[in-house]
Amino acid sequence: MKTVLDIHGLSKNFDKQAILQDLHLTIREGDIYGLIGKNGAGKTTLIKIITQLLFADKGTVSLFSSQTENEWTKALSRVGSVIESPVAHNHLTAYQNLKYYCMIRHIPNADQVIRETLDYVGLTDTGKKVFRDFSLGMKQRLGIAIALLSKPDFLILDEPINGLDPIGIKEFRLMIQRLNQEQGITILISSHILSELYLVANRFGILDQGKVIREISKAEFETLSEDYIVLKTADQEKACQVLKEQIQLQFKVVNPENEIHIFGQEQDVKQILKELTLADVAIDEIYYARQNLEEYFTQLVE
Repeated sequence: MKTVLDIHGLSKNFDKQAILQDLHLTIREGDIYGLIGKNGAGKTTLIKIITQLLFADKGTVSLFSSQTENEWTKALSRVGSVIESPVAHNHLTAYQNLKYYCMIRHIPNADQVIRETLDYVGLTDTGKKVFRDFSLGMKQRLGIAIALLSKPDFLILDEPINGLDPIGIKEFRLMIQRLNQEQGITILISSHILSELYLVANRFGILDQGKVIREISKAEFETLSEDYIVLKTADQEKACQVLKEQIQLQFKVVNPENEIHIFGQEQDVKQILKELTLADVAIDEIYYARQNLEEYFTQLVE
């Protein structure tokens, strides 16, 4: 499988503060790659370096197998991006904004391209409404439409679902899946909303303190993710004592949910119930669960 983006040893400092440190990352053709990180982890800085809006202090970026900076610059013609927020003219309609970008990019058959693109992102019925009056979801879709005008092979989206309502998030997810499956576009999405990223991405890079500390596929994550038993009780202290002394299973108290996660098998539930009942511990809820991406991320960065 071809490599779309290959980054080695990337470092970037601002005012002597390390933002990126010896960062390594690989994205392959056909990936929907989820870049996971807390706010301030360096996600936007990394994306700006990939798109040459910033330059690194150290390290190399190879885009579509580019070997030199000039080749990297040329390869950016195959990239569409929406970084931080969509860039559009407030007083123009969706059609007029796309018309403007077609003009400055010298895109032929502009009218046909615009109508196809607006249809693809679900903005055909916006009429005379101008950008300043768009909802946040509409603005995000127009930003993606602008990025799609040049028929990119690689699409980069920086925190695209921030502020979207549940319907907007679902529409975004379906659009991204269509772009990947129908048009074969490789996609990089940065986000801290892990539950949604998990539904759309097939590979993940976990960014913490300027480094990608883990790259993992969805299939690998599902193999590694731990099963555990969730216990909810108002008498946590007594429950923990019973788990430690009578059952001898590993566990941890999860706050602020006031849950206890017990690392055992499904068949251990009966023994847990028995011992807690004998100790007069009132059980509010107990069930079997599997570690999600957010819990995995939290364990890695703690």
